[in-house]
Amino acid sequence: MLKQPQIGIGVIITKDDQVLLIKSSNVYIGETWSTPGGALEYGEHPEQSAIRKAQEQLGVSITDVTFLAITNTIFKEPNKHAVTIWMAGRYVSGTPAIHATHEISALDWFSWDCLPEPLFLPFEHLLTGSCYPALWDFSGGAKP
Repeated sequence: MLKQPQIGIGVIITKDDQVLLIKSSNVYIGETWSTPGGALEYGEHPEQSAIRKAQEQLGVSITDVTFLAITNTIFKEPNKHAVTIWMAGRYVSGTPAIHATHEISALDWFSWDCLPEPLFLPFEHLLTGSCYPALWDFSGGAKP
């Protein structure tokens, strides 16, 4: 069986100086904090996917969706390879709520200097600059 990377979208939703994060549960890697997101669908543009994921998973609308970076993550367990296209969008409306109860156990707004742990590995890679291109300084510099 041919192993191939999975292509996903991560959506950084910001409001003022905060980011909206979800706590997701995965059988293989446990519960981690990250952004809304998921698989890029066939024929879908990353911007469209980001808008769709924000609405489907949390019931929020976003605007000004822009490309940030790409992370390349190889998980030792469960032997998976994920390429994540990171998009940023500004919160417009909707009360964040968990719509995908089988995937998400919690959500909240966090300031950039007080993020919860543990973080989902691709999100951690983005925050530490292990991405292409490394344009964002999440350690106190520019934020989307």
